[in-house]
Amino acid sequence: MASRYEPSDGISELAELLRSGPRGTAGPLPRQRPPVDPARRRRRRRFALIATLIVTVVVVALLGSYAGFTLNAPVGRADSTLHPPAVPTPAAAEIALPPQGEAAVSVAGADAYLGAGASGVWQAHGDAAVPIASISKLITALVILKAKPLASAADPGPRITFSKADHALYDKYYVQNATIAPMPTGSILSEHDALETMLVVSACNYAEALADWAYGSEGAFLAATRAWLAAHGMTHTRMVEPTGIDAANTSTPADLIALGRLAMADPAIASIVGKTQLDVPADDLRGMPGTNDLLGSHGVDGIKTGTLDPSGSDLLYSASLDVGTPTPLRVIGVELGGATRSQVDGDVEALLDGIAAGFHHVPLGHEGDVVGTYSTPWGSSARMVLAASPTMLVWSNTKITASMTTTTLTTGRNGERVGTVTWKAGPNTATAPVVLKGAIRPPTAWWRLTHPFELGR
Repeated sequence: MASRYEPSDGISELAELLRSGPRGTAGPLPRQRPPVDPARRRRRRRFALIATLIVTVVVVALLGSYAGFTLNAPVGRADSTLHPPAVPTPAAAEIALPPQGEAAVSVAGADAYLGAGASGVWQAHGDAAVPIASISKLITALVILKAKPLASAADPGPRITFSKADHALYDKYYVQNATIAPMPTGSILSEHDALETMLVVSACNYAEALADWAYGSEGAFLAATRAWLAAHGMTHTRMVEPTGIDAANTSTPADLIALGRLAMADPAIASIVGKTQLDVPADDLRGMPGTNDLLGSHGVDGIKTGTLDPSGSDLLYSASLDVGTPTPLRVIGVELGGATRSQVDGDVEALLDGIAAGFHHVPLGHEGDVVGTYSTPWGSSARMVLAASPTMLVWSNTKITASMTTTTLTTGRNGERVGTVTWKAGPNTATAPVVLKGAIRPPTAWWRLTHPFELGR
């Protein structure tokens, strides 16, 4: 009989141990990691290093591109806020023609200011033909010069010997209470000096004597006068004798304005009517005072007075007014039928002063006035200021307009010109440069780096 215990080869016991685990436990033995290949480990480390380097390079490149863009990208323009200078309103001129009688005024050299036609009849009060008294002598003088012209203001012209008949004219006008001057029989004066005596002193006897001398008779003189008036368009003027003592010598303000222009265009007449007293060689005439009390004041340099009862006092006047225009203004005016000589003179003075004062240099701004500001997103700012104190010659209350232009800036230095202000009124234009007060500095690098979305705007 076989033995109860059979010998074992140990394989069965090993299998049992693997199934049950270590003694006292159940289950298989834990799994053991296989040993790591050193070469493989080195490969892994190299890959990780390369990946890290690539990421670092990409990040650095991106940061460099960002910095390069933000530090070099153009910045936007500065915002501008404009405060154009206030436009002044000039004072209105005070121009008043006399309320009584007939009057008119012409201003040559100011049509651009006063309006087209100012050099004709600019303003008038009344247009009736009324007696012109001794203003008639101005027509007489111009008609005489047509027959006996003088070559220049200094030309004495022919010498005139006054006869006994001429001397008798002194008495003729004396009894009529007219203005006269000595004219002894046989006395001799040049044509220029005789005309001076007629116009400055307003001597009626000289007016008739010269008219007869130039034309041979009063009738011939009057015929020549009518032709002369028609030739110069003075169709509302009537002359019946050479002195003005007859109230039938009449004219209108418009015709007399034309007469004044003709008179002042004649060198001999213009030089004579500006004299305040006679400047002739005859002892009994030299120094006799003229009748125009306004000569030498308010710019008055002519022309002729007239007085005739009961029509009143008259004055045809000329004046040169320096008001700042390229050339002085030439004023020709007339007032007929004034109550007294002093009243007429006062009217004319007020009118001339009003015209002169109506032209005024108006301050438009002052150097340093702020007319705007520049500001930037990065906080830099500067003011725009006028670099001059402009003025403009303006007539009366002519409207002044202003416009302003400025340049586009990103940066700017103190004192840099950045624009212009232009004013206009009537025919005149004035300008003033606009400059920076302060500087507009570029943004800092930090601002650029931290404000990428505000670049280039």
